[in-house]
Amino acid sequence: MNEYKNDQEFLENYGYDINGSWYPRVTKIVEIKAKPALYRFYAQLPSFEHGEAIKEQSAKEGTAVHEAVEAILMDKTDIPTTLSIKPAIDAFLAFKEHLNIAVDPSFVEKRVANAKERYAGTVDALATINGKFGILDIKTSQSAYRDYNLQTAAYMGALRDEFPTLSTRWILRIDQNQTCIKCGSTMRSKGGREKVRLIWKPGDYAVRRKAERCEHEWADPKGDVELVESPVWENDFHAFLGAKRLWEWEHEEILKKIGYL
Repeated sequence: MNEYKNDQEFLENYGYDINGSWYPRVTKIVEIKAKPALYRFYAQLPSFEHGEAIKEQSAKEGTAVHEAVEAILMDKTDIPTTLSIKPAIDAFLAFKEHLNIAVDPSFVEKRVANAKERYAGTVDALATINGKFGILDIKTSQSAYRDYNLQTAAYMGALRDEFPTLSTRWILRIDQNQTCIKCGSTMRSKGGREKVRLIWKPGDYAVRRKAERCEHEWADPKGDVELVESPVWENDFHAFLGAKRLWEWEHEEILKKIGYL
């Protein structure tokens, strides 16, 4: 079943018009890849609608973190933040103190395109960190998933000719959770869903059993920040182009209709 009502909605939701040419979005292309973790997420919930509500709320919270972090990176005085994301933002502020980081304001939330391969996307930021110039992609997930490399490689492919000194890419992961002061387990509250991860030390089953029986007492939320660098990007770029071809095959009928294929 199509997720769009007509050709115009497809054009608007699945791509960008750049200088009179329409290109599919990077984020829509990479959605073609299977996501087993997402399937497990839905399987654990009482209904599909419940999962969609969590996803929608999580997206709003993620957008709020994005906006606050980008404002900080651009040294703005007015930082848009709320109490619900304050632990994450405080953790990023502390993390940033240990980085020599500079951001090009003209390339924050900047739309970019690869005319040769015919795709477009929006880069979170171009940054120089500790002397290296690269793409900075902000995520608010609980892990820095390998899938993210497809997206950042696509941006590298779009910008490498314009910026010959572009040498690397980073995932800046910003999250927050609470720790049980009794057993050390953690709880992540995002999108209105409280997900508990019981503490586990390999081979120490007593620790696990204690966590399973624990009547958890949660400390205040604390931010969790991680910077993951992936300088080698060419293999990921080839994988992205493979995903793009599969995405084109999936939407072949309408892409021919609108003149893209």
